Amino acid sequence: MNTSADRSHRDTIFVESAQLIDVREYPSEQFILRIEAPQTARNAKPGQFVHITCDAALPMRRPLSIMRVDAAEGWVEILFKIVGPGLAALSRVPCGTALDVMGPIGMPFVPHPDRPIVLLVGGGVGIPPMLYLAEALSSDSQTDWQPMVFMGSEVVFPLTCIPAELELPSMPDDATHALAMVEQWGIPSRLASMAGLPGAHQGFVTDLAASWLAAQDDATRARCEIFSCGPTPMLEAIAKVAERFDVPCQVSLEEYMACAVGGCAGCVVQVNTPDGPAMKRVCVDGPVFDSRAVF
Repeated sequence: MNTSADRSHRDTIFVESAQLIDVREYPSEQFILRIEAPQTARNAKPGQFVHITCDAALPMRRPLSIMRVDAAEGWVEILFKIVGPGLAALSRVPCGTALDVMGPIGMPFVPHPDRPIVLLVGGGVGIPPMLYLAEALSSDSQTDWQPMVFMGSEVVFPLTCIPAELELPSMPDDATHALAMVEQWGIPSRLASMAGLPGAHQGFVTDLAASWLAAQDDATRARCEIFSCGPTPMLEAIAKVAERFDVPCQVSLEEYMACAVGGCAGCVVQVNTPDGPAMKRVCVDGPVFDSRAVF
């Protein structure tokens, strides 16, 4: 039987034959793909993802976070690192190829204007949705958003890193570099890595958020909100940081997905609700949840 929850996502997810228009390869088998998917681009919001057929011989699609969109030009960008044969096949697709794409899928991040100081914390494959949200906030003229971006990676960042020019007080002394793209948007950023990457804090990316929050007064923290995406241990850590400083936090969970539209229930997680624990599907009930509900 279909429930109202099952029907709530109808007419919001589109299936498109999306032409691959650009491929950029980065170290450690990382790729950024730009695809022409106008319906997805027009309807996408930060935190949502697409479900892509990587190869005709592989029936299972792969869920990939949206990193950037241009609604006017109709393109969507995704960033991924090769893990398994599906993404390996996708990395070899030549430009001009039509990819079967479903999107946009999932519940997005929801920034709140009464908390305009926004900490965006991304790790590894959790970097793309943080960049999407950062760009969206920078282009929103309705609210005086004050975002800052903290990124962590154990491989070379798949984006240009430069010595930081925009000030971001209370950072560890070794956090000296920023993402060039983010600085161009007028947003300060800092990097972290345990791999000794130049200009990156030798530690966890959550250290950067904690350092900044610890230096603020209660009035400032009352205007803050955290948004995060990355591996589960990192999300657990940022949830603890949010709890420590009494700051709301939204996290985007990573989970294996088969159908990605709520039908198979293969991606369910336990979430605390006002009515008690409940099993929620990461694909359509998430991937974004309140951190206190899942950790």
